[in-house]
Amino acid sequence: MKMFETADSHRFPRMTTPELRQAFLITDLFRPGQLDLVYTDQDRAIIGSAIPLAAPLILPTDDALKADYFTERRELGLLNIGGPGSVLVGDQSHALAPLDALYIGRGNPSVAFLSDLPNHPAEFYLLSYPSHAPWPTRQIHSADQPSSIIGTPETANHRAISRLIHLGGIRSSQLVMGFTRLSPGSVWNTMPPHTHMRRSEVYLYFNLPEGERVIHLMGPAHETRHLVVANKQAIVSPGWSIHAGSGTANYSFCWGMGGENQVYDDMDKLAIADLL
Repeated sequence: MKMFETADSHRFPRMTTPELRQAFLITDLFRPGQLDLVYTDQDRAIIGSAIPLAAPLILPTDDALKADYFTERRELGLLNIGGPGSVLVGDQSHALAPLDALYIGRGNPSVAFLSDLPNHPAEFYLLSYPSHAPWPTRQIHSADQPSSIIGTPETANHRAISRLIHLGGIRSSQLVMGFTRLSPGSVWNTMPPHTHMRRSEVYLYFNLPEGERVIHLMGPAHETRHLVVANKQAIVSPGWSIHAGSGTANYSFCWGMGGENQVYDDMDKLAIADLL
């Protein structure tokens, strides 16, 4: 498991572009036939991916956790952004179509990932936080979840938000997770911007056409920077940073949070005119 250290708001203004990318951008996920995990210093989040081919991939226990198994003290949310597959939790199999999700609670020693079609494999995005309670493992069929439509075509931010793991749905200890799909012709996400010091956030950008990019804005409102992000790359966003972006084409992104609370709209809102 790779260890990933971000930078604080005091070091941030002096950082070069390569330093910013090293501190906040995860670029080496979604390798076919591999399971990759990254341990971050933001609320002890673990970000990962699994693309099983002909053989299953087993969720390992890394020595960094000092645990007998991965979910001994952790919960795990996952979203399938690839072909059809399944996740085996103990002796219970959960079939996940594209954009289906699964919440795995604390206390499940055995987790394995499988693809139905090795030539069109499942691509599981993983996000894990420490857990104080053993909430039950639950499957989420995204097609059955209501979406909130916000934004307008006139401001190029018309988008559908699907909340998957949250206080009003699938319960967890601290993980909040969902995804957003931008409509054709819309490119802006999370604009107007906000911060939330009580929670850090992780963005995984996906369904971005090859050769296109998202210009992700980050930093305090009075001193923003940007990172150029490709498909299936993830941004780690500290609580003091905005997390917004504009793409060269429409795209989707999975958002996930952990920290002090699980209130979805607990945001310190900013006006667009506040940005510098």
